Amino acid sequence: MSIELNHTIVRVRDKQAAAGFLAGILGLPVGAQTGVFVPVRLDNGVTLDYLDSAEVRSQHYAFLVGDADFDAAFARIRAAGIAYFADPGHERAGEVNRNFGGRGCYFADPDGHNIELLTKVCG
Repeated sequence: MSIELNHTIVRVRDKQAAAGFLAGILGLPVGAQTGVFVPVRLDNGVTLDYLDSAEVRSQHYAFLVGDADFDAAFARIRAAGIAYFADPGHERAGEVNRNFGGRGCYFADPDGHNIELLTKVCG
């Protein structure tokens, strides 16, 4: 048996809007609502299940993407006027990092979740 992450719940104020925001940046479709969740399915089968919640605490979500997908997502971020940063603390505004020989950036979604796009990981 293998162990895999299947899904995670993302608590937000408006699940349709939040799922649409991330799916739009990543170039993915928003799935049909299933029960109380609105899913965004990633290429590896993991879903982000968006849930309306009165209490939202900022979380960090990192997405490993290929170079072409990074370019497309980064173009959407810039076109939308979304502030982006080279670091998780959002101190290096308007920069892309070059960690591990790749590229990466951080930005906040409308609910304050810290979203990271990266093309390479350590190791």
